[in-house]
Amino acid sequence: MGKILYFCKMISFSLNIDGDIRWFNAPLVMGILNLTPDSFHAPSRYAFDAVADADIVDIGACSTRPGGEVCSESEEIERLRSAANTIKERYSGKILSIDTFRPAVAEMAVKELGVHIINDVSGGCDEIYSVAANFNKAYVLTYPEPGGMDKALYWFSEKIDALARAGVNDIIIDPGFGFGKDVEQNYALVREFEALKSLRLPILCGISRKRMIFQPLGITPAEALNGTSVANTILLTKGADILRVHDVKEAVEAVKIYQLSTVNCQLSTK
Repeated sequence: MGKILYFCKMISFSLNIDGDIRWFNAPLVMGILNLTPDSFHAPSRYAFDAVADADIVDIGACSTRPGGEVCSESEEIERLRSAANTIKERYSGKILSIDTFRPAVAEMAVKELGVHIINDVSGGCDEIYSVAANFNKAYVLTYPEPGGMDKALYWFSEKIDALARAGVNDIIIDPGFGFGKDVEQNYALVREFEALKSLRLPILCGISRKRMIFQPLGITPAEALNGTSVANTILLTKGADILRVHDVKEAVEAVKIYQLSTVNCQLSTK
């Protein structure tokens, strides 16, 4: 049986990766690599192989889950340094992201791990904006507050302006599902998701196995893969550019099926 290939004609967005402008004609999958002992999805802890096929590896060494223990800055840095050699060996040539809200940790990860993206769930501060600007790194701007789409768009516009004034040229926005929002507020953002496209920036979505998935279904995070795949597919149809997930294989499959279902893609067997 021949190999099945799929081709998409429309370029959707670009990212500046160490000064190299890369264009992407398909949504990307960001795999979650947790270097923490208490991340809410235990299989993602130190799961180096599980994210090997992701387009982006997002490395986190401090828990940001609701109710989670926030480790010290020194502990966060030590966890990253202890895994540095493994990260550089396993993910050579891959786009790397650091999941942190601390400027010093972001700078350490840029210098010692070679990360390309700073993924900050806090909404940021001048100091971490400066790190992104000084090292010409892409920055994920996350909306961490409650409130609907109107408030989110106003918040994003102010923060995007602050980032531009700080010299950050490559911005990815994240509606912040699960951060400061209840289940209904999360789904309100899903329903109005297309409005985020008005900002003309790549959109990252992180809903993997979160409360907005498992609570309405009456299940646990461990049982929330199917719900996550459904929600990710809905977000793809609404314009998501990057899916941040624990389960890379399933997300990659969702992206492929989504692409084959759009008018700009075609299937070829060779």
